[in-house]
Amino acid sequence: MNTHNLYLVKDLARLTGLSVETVKYYLKIRLISEVGRSPETNFRYFDESTINRLNRIIGLRRDKYPINKIRELLEPGKVSS
Repeated sequence: MNTHNLYLVKDLARLTGLSVETVKYYLKIRLISEVGRSPETNFRYFDESTINRLNRIIGLRRDKYPINKIRELLEPGKVSS
């Protein structure tokens, strides 16, 4: 797997200001998803679209949207704020 322009969980946390635990929680509840895994290390990889999605989630959380509403707003085909 070519890891150029791919990010690890810790990179997502650093780039968005979220904690590693929060990023892992969003993974667990499937608000975000990995784009691949390293067969050697089993590390999850993410791309720029994940950073964009996390920034949208951060904005919606700042506006006090509950997780279930955020999930609904982020569904493909939905227009979000």
